[in-house]
Amino acid sequence: MKVGQHEYGVIQPLQPADVDHAVAAAQTPAARLVLALAAVHAARVGAILDIRLDDIDLGNRRLIIAGRARPLDELTHRVLLAWLHYRRNRWPNTANPYLLINQQTAPETGPPSPKWASRMLQGHTATLERLRVDRQLEEALIHGPDPLHLEVVFGLDEKTAIRYASSARQLLQTHLEASTSV
Repeated sequence: MKVGQHEYGVIQPLQPADVDHAVAAAQTPAARLVLALAAVHAARVGAILDIRLDDIDLGNRRLIIAGRARPLDELTHRVLLAWLHYRRNRWPNTANPYLLINQQTAPETGPPSPKWASRMLQGHTATLERLRVDRQLEEALIHGPDPLHLEVVFGLDEKTAIRYASSARQLLQTHLEASTSV
């Protein structure tokens, strides 16, 4: 029987080289879009696969991920347009309402499997999940370790937001101590 609260370690950011390897591995339009949604919008694989075509508002540069409207940054906008162009040319007659489809799901009306999406970065340090975590940590490091900010930006629950804020606080403190001791 376990009693008490689980103590988590400090979440560590990904190394730039790990992110570069993931970017280089994303060779297809679908892989680049999935990578951008995880790394820029901190979307979980399931939420990425649940995005439907009607969740995209290109005119207003908005995207709905897991029920939350998000602004489309330039990078995501560009890879989204490239994917939509590819999708339209590859499967012009598909009735599949999901944004991401593949050869198996194009003739159907369901999304691809999570395994399909996760396989894109299999074997890399910067997996889709690690990229999502890294993005949330980055937000806490850049905008300050404020759990309320993280809750609003990413829709995190209270405990998760506190965990990211705590890790950011510890990383910032360590960085400050290292720079003052030099």
